[in-house]
Order: sequence, then structure tokens, then C-alpha cells
Amino acid sequence: MKKTDKSLFQIITLALSLLVLASFLVGVIGFTLYLSNSGVSFPALSEQAEIVKPLPPTPVSKTLMDSEGMWQAPDWKLVAEEPNASQIEYGRELIANTSEYLGPNGKVKKISNGLNCQNCHLQAGTVPLGNNYSAVAGTYPKVRGRSGTEEDVVDRINGCFQRSLNGETLPRDSKEMEAMVAYMNWLGQGVPKGERPKGVGIYEVPLLDRAADPVKGKTIYENQCVVCHMQDGQGLMKPDSTGYTYPPLWGDHSYNQKAGLFRMSKFAGYVRANMPFGATYENPILTDEEAWDLAAYVNSLERPTRAFPNDWPDISKKPMDHPFGPYADDFSEEQHKYGPFKPIKEAIAKLK
Repeated sequence: MKKTDKSLFQIITLALSLLVLASFLVGVIGFTLYLSNSGVSFPALSEQAEIVKPLPPTPVSKTLMDSEGMWQAPDWKLVAEEPNASQIEYGRELIANTSEYLGPNGKVKKISNGLNCQNCHLQAGTVPLGNNYSAVAGTYPKVRGRSGTEEDVVDRINGCFQRSLNGETLPRDSKEMEAMVAYMNWLGQGVPKGERPKGVGIYEVPLLDRAADPVKGKTIYENQCVVCHMQDGQGLMKPDSTGYTYPPLWGDHSYNQKAGLFRMSKFAGYVRANMPFGATYENPILTDEEAWDLAAYVNSLERPTRAFPNDWPDISKKPMDHPFGPYADDFSEEQHKYGPFKPIKEAIAKLK
């Protein structure tokens, strides 16, 4: 190639490069102007930390339960028509933001660990298979195997304060207790006495043929849960320190060893239908095995312990996954905690 031809080639190449760069800059400027004119904005980094929500993985399994006939909470807008509307509203506020009022820095009392009731009872107890309150009004008072006595709604709420919130009880006639009872009674309106509507409580995950595996569960936790509950399991505190955006799953500020979620079946059922972020019973994300293994991992870690010496006066009524002896069967505490549970369930059925 002649020197003049080579120089001409270099000039053409440079011109084409500049043309491509100019087109790119025009596109960027145009897109920015479009966003500005359309009202789209992006939060500052400090704001992003408060509103970040993980994108859920693609659901891997079909719906857990047919939605037909599923219990739905009453229309919240109708509360205003109730004669005790302000009491019901306060009750809901206490369920949703328990720590703000009754937590370590509570503005009413300082009697609990910083969790909110709705950390275990999703959306203030209104989510199907999210441990909702639909059956509370209709099924209490009742005799419970754990206490061996008849309990009313107040007893049940105070039990949660002592176990899941690792705290102290509220006086029966306190404004806060009466408000929470009023809210739960309002949610249960229309549910016939003694009936448990479809979608109440926690999903019952099919039992495995093996023990739940905390080692496998750790991998699941790291892949699915860290973004909300953090690597150390201590959750994400609100900027004003009044409670948690995402609660701690173990450690000093989590539920204690006598809470319902310390049972493998309860934790597995809860996360199967509701976790990680974005999952529902209609679009679950975890598989049965993943739910069991995740439960094994989380409940293998340190958390508060507390003595309730009067629990289970009739040991034959202990559930298959109650992880503390003595038992009416010959299975070990290890198996009662992690499984396999099928042999234990069969043994309990024979006792009955």
C-alpha cells in the first residue's frame, strides 16, 4: 500500500470511530432527557439502602394449595364503620410495629426483643398460609397440649411475647392487650365458631425420608436469604432503630428455643409458602427438601433459651418435632429435632 493510501485509510478509520462515538453520546443524552421528562427518577444511595428489595428467583414448583375458598381478610376500609374502630386500628399497629411500642426502645413498654408480631404473622396476620389470625376468634378459648390447660386469646398472645419475642407478658386489661384482641376478633368475623378456614396457620410440608440437613441448608441460606437477613443472620435494622425491616433469624434478638418456629415443621412450612422475598403459596420458590434443610440450618444456630417447666404435662402429646425430651417414645432428641419424622409420627399415632 502506498504511503498516501495508508494515510487516507487511517483518516477514514478515525472518522468512522468518531462517528460511532458521537452516535453513542447522542443516544445517552436522549435517553437521559427522556427519563427526565417522563418523571422517572433514581433514589440516592442512602435511600436505596432503605428500599432495596431482592428480585425473587424464578418459582420452581406449582401452587401449594388451590386458591378457591381461601380465607381472605375483611376489607380494611370497613374498619371505620366499627364502633371500636380506633381500638382495632391501634391493635393492627401494634401487630405490625410491635417493637416501636413494646420493643427494647419501646415508647409504651420495653418488654420484647425487637421483633414485630408480623415477622411471624405476615402482613399483620392477614396472609393465607402466612400464619394468619383468621381462626383466633373462633377457636379460643381451648385446651392446648403444650400447657395442658384452657387458654384464651390473651394467654396465647402473652405466650408469643414470652417465646417468639423472648420478652415479658402484658397485663390482661392493658390498652395494648385489649387492642390486639379487638383486632384479631375483627379479622375473624364471619368464621364460624370452632372452624378453621382454608389457608389458616402454616403450610404442612410433606415429610422427608431422611433427616433435614443443616449443611445443605446453609448453602440454601447463602443463595436465597442473605440479601435480606444478612450473612450473620442478624437481619436489617430500620434507620431509626425502632425495629427490623428484615428480622434476625438467630442470635440474641431472635425467637427463643421454646417458640413455635423452633420446630422444624413450622419453620419449613412458613418458608415454603412465603420465602424468600416474593414467594407465595401460589408461586413458591423453595422445594420441600430445601425448606426442610433451610429450617435445619437456621434452627441449628445459637439463640436465646428459656425454661418453661410446665410445658407438656402429658408428654405423649408432644409433637413429632419437639426437640426437647423426655418423650413417650424411644427416639432421640436429635431425631425429634431433625428427623426423619415418619417413624416418630407413626409411633405417636400408635400411642393415641
